[in-house]
Amino acid sequence: MNKRELIDFVCSNLETTKTGAEETVNTVLRGIQHGIAQDGSVSVAGFGTWNTRDRAARQGRNPQTGAPIQIAASKTVGFKPAKAWKDEMN
Repeated sequence: MNKRELIDFVCSNLETTKTGAEETVNTVLRGIQHGIAQDGSVSVAGFGTWNTRDRAARQGRNPQTGAPIQIAASKTVGFKPAKAWKDEMN
């Protein structure tokens, strides 16, 4: 499912316009981004938790030349689904 399909899903389930559904989806996504930036994590009960993760510096390879390159340390966002959701999937 991509963002457009998610908007269509919200539109049909809330019986709203596509514009309204798009605003709803965008607001939720911005809220998650804001929460992660401000607190370092966002937790939605029964769904899961997004949190920041640190990536260590490492050595990689240039895919075109095969030459080794140094990849700098960085931050990323990870997601861990809630136990109830994982149990439902299995």
